[in-house]
Amino acid sequence: MPSKASLKKIRPIQLIAVIFFTVSGGPYGLEPLLSYAGNHAALLILLATPMLWDIPAMFTVLELNSMMPVTGGYYKWVKYALGTRWGFYEGWWTWLYTFVDLAIYPVLFVMYASYFFPELQNYQVPVCLVIIWASAGLNILGIVPVGKVSLFLSAAVLAPVIILVVLAVYHHGGMSIPSPSLKGITFPSFGMALYTVMWNCLGWDNVTTYAEEVENPVRSYRSSIFIAFILVIVIYFLVITVAQQSGINHDKLSNDGLPALGELIAGHWLGVVIAAGGMASSLGIYAAVLLSVSRVPQVMAEDKLLPDTLNRLHPKFRTPYISILLCSLIVSMMILWSLGELLIIDVTVYGAGLSLEYISLIKLRIKEPDRYRPFKIPFGIMGLCIALIIPASVYFIALGGAFSSQDKGPIAAVFAICALLSAEVAWRRFRFTKKVIAWLMGEKWTK
Repeated sequence: MPSKASLKKIRPIQLIAVIFFTVSGGPYGLEPLLSYAGNHAALLILLATPMLWDIPAMFTVLELNSMMPVTGGYYKWVKYALGTRWGFYEGWWTWLYTFVDLAIYPVLFVMYASYFFPELQNYQVPVCLVIIWASAGLNILGIVPVGKVSLFLSAAVLAPVIILVVLAVYHHGGMSIPSPSLKGITFPSFGMALYTVMWNCLGWDNVTTYAEEVENPVRSYRSSIFIAFILVIVIYFLVITVAQQSGINHDKLSNDGLPALGELIAGHWLGVVIAAGGMASSLGIYAAVLLSVSRVPQVMAEDKLLPDTLNRLHPKFRTPYISILLCSLIVSMMILWSLGELLIIDVTVYGAGLSLEYISLIKLRIKEPDRYRPFKIPFGIMGLCIALIIPASVYFIALGGAFSSQDKGPIAAVFAICALLSAEVAWRRFRFTKKVIAWLMGEKWTK
């Protein structure tokens, strides 16, 4: 590993952009919400879910990161608090969910690019591969180039949204909000609406895996996470409100995306601008998420839980290029999966890993109550336990909705559970391999 002093570090403004793309990347991907929830439930679910799902995750991340601002982030926290086995689970689950997550964005890029060139749909696989491997090259160059690109793409994403909202207000003479109500929404639709919002707001812990590459990480993360959260919620609220007022058919919005909304508001030119923003969003999210996940196998390799090859750094850029290349290779094999199924698998596996971080937070409060925490959630242990029941409830309600769905939701949910169980298989294989190596070398096996 390079020394901390030799690492090029990103500034808070760049960190905000990277967090924005890691967690959101704009309203692209939020389009199905109205078809699941309808006009009266959409905003209610959109605003309530982040309060119940994201806020606990954000505060947990800020407290744990203030204690241990290290490369590897959540993996290191869980390993320290719960032991090597659960740390392995955390790293394994995160790896799996991120492969699923990353597979979504090149496909979304092709969808929005097809607005300009419809024939691109026939070349989806090669276009996706170009995106995957171009992002791999950018990540190998280091975190500073990723931060700069994310800052540029943030402007490309936000500009179309601002234009859309301003023109919508101009044409309609203001904005009105339908009365909030869950009446009439079925349980499967409610579950899928939750999954849609949860997926569009997850990843707050992912942004801590490169903490040692951030200037003044404790303070930078605290301000950057809250600014990014406010930015994400405001953008989502405005876009869904505009879609409701426009009267656009919910299924058309779900199938054709936000460019269809832009066309309805101001004509073809705005559809073009929004489609370009969707392309920028997909590229930015992919690069930012790859940045976070590539650091986890690197630090797991340092701990001898994965092959040492994954810990190899690029001789010039000092980045875990083998880990980045391996992640890109696996994602390249997953780009044909269904978007709806990927969403369910993504959130289900991510939620399981997040639960280990919640448990680690409570365990460290009990184990090390006097340890210095620059940021500390103002609850005692009992208060934390009660507060963390809320995101767990949201998680299981969404999972129940997937199981009760009449389409392929149950298949995706079962696959996600099997993916979670694979961590135990991988752990046992790892232990067996280490035991055999120790026996062959005549060393004593220690658990």
